[in-house]
Amino acid sequence: MLTYVVRRLLLMVPTLLGVTLVVFLTMALSPGGVGGAAMSAAGDLEAGQAQALRDYYNKRYGLDQPIPVQYLRWLNAVSPIGWVDGSGVGFKAPDLGESFTRGRPVLSIYAEALPITLLLNAVSLPIAWVVAVGSGVYAARFRGRAFDVASGATLLALYSIPVIWAGVMLIGYLASEQYLKLFPTGGLSSTGAERMLFLPSWDTGRFEAGWLLDRAWHLVLPVLCLTYGSFAVLSKLMRAAVLENINADFVRTARAKGVSETDVLWRHAVRNSLLPLITVSAGILPGLLGGSLIVEEIFSIRGMGKVMIEAVFQRDRDVVLAGTLIAGVLTLVCVLIADLMYAVADPRVSYD
Repeated sequence: MLTYVVRRLLLMVPTLLGVTLVVFLTMALSPGGVGGAAMSAAGDLEAGQAQALRDYYNKRYGLDQPIPVQYLRWLNAVSPIGWVDGSGVGFKAPDLGESFTRGRPVLSIYAEALPITLLLNAVSLPIAWVVAVGSGVYAARFRGRAFDVASGATLLALYSIPVIWAGVMLIGYLASEQYLKLFPTGGLSSTGAERMLFLPSWDTGRFEAGWLLDRAWHLVLPVLCLTYGSFAVLSKLMRAAVLENINADFVRTARAKGVSETDVLWRHAVRNSLLPLITVSAGILPGLLGGSLIVEEIFSIRGMGKVMIEAVFQRDRDVVLAGTLIAGVLTLVCVLIADLMYAVADPRVSYD
């Protein structure tokens, strides 16, 4: 198992090199090149001032050098092993560069945005799994009955609803002052949340929600928008997998040996039915990282998706490349975790 994990980790390196190289070349060869948006914004400058600004960008970010040299410089900066000035090749702290539109280190930008997106997905994915497994197994167990028919129609309808429309409707009816106003319209915390106690409490006979409850209150609508499409797909997949396994030979053998129907369902049929869900889930999390852009925009949440889209439009090279690198690492790690979970779900799978 350890040998397999090490080999997979080493194979991530050429994959990440290929992904970042494609993105780097796309930005460098696009009309206007890197920083084109910044130069367009400076279109009202006089010729001498515009040339001075262009020379500054070229010198500051090495944009006047050949494209292969630019990529190798960026690669050396982000790598933990590379050329250290005055010391030759050795270990060093990775440097993701600096955003020339924000004037801030890229690391600090993603240090603020990435935890927000990961929080949204860390809450959404387990909810989607619990709902999918529960509804899928129950629908398969009572195939053709009222719950199976009703859940199938409901899940198909949910999957057909665009996220942007669902988000607007949730805000319009559940967060608007004209209707229910049960939830906040946006953000992740109320004003003054940093001064709240962490847990709910009673202060002078008045209930104080606390930071944790306030954060959960703000997460309800964004998480709902992120999960309904995922558990609609996973639930139908789980139902089909359980129906396939519940009539398999090993299930009939277990019943013939006198195993209870509950154990037959959950310890045999359901356990083997998790393999398709693991495969699909390996692609759901990276997809949620990008798909959360719409949710972040609707609910005014500044996460990784929103930062990436703004950087693409501004052609902020270092921000885009750092986001690509982070998304690539997360995707490859999710695929590796899915492979390892196969062995947990199915004892017949071994990587030794």
